[in-house]
Amino acid sequence: MQDHRDVERLIQMTLDCGLQIHRDIGPGLLESVYENVLGDRLQKLGVKVDRQKPVNIEIDGTRYSDAFRYDLLLADILLVEVKSVARLGPVHVKQTLTYIRLMNLPYGLLLNFGADTFKQGIRRVINDRFR
Repeated sequence: MQDHRDVERLIQMTLDCGLQIHRDIGPGLLESVYENVLGDRLQKLGVKVDRQKPVNIEIDGTRYSDAFRYDLLLADILLVEVKSVARLGPVHVKQTLTYIRLMNLPYGLLLNFGADTFKQGIRRVINDRFR
């Protein structure tokens, strides 16, 4: 799923599912609930979904096991970070960007289910090292 159009379709599917979840459940639950429901719905649509997998990183020749765990990885190309906060802050975007850089991924999607509207909580994150 490396083609740009395929990634855009995957992003749109994810946003459509996220919007429906926000409408169905509303804001205010734990991130893990939204993460699980979103992952399940995308799997039912035929998307390969990995959840909460540990990521190992190497810095200055030293390997760090379990440096972090991502929320969702879709089709091995799109990282999705799920939040449930009143408002996204710059740190959330930075975290997602750092994750996709360390994982050598081109795209990330930051979804906040805690906002009043789902649209307020959507951030696309692009790894500029892929340009």
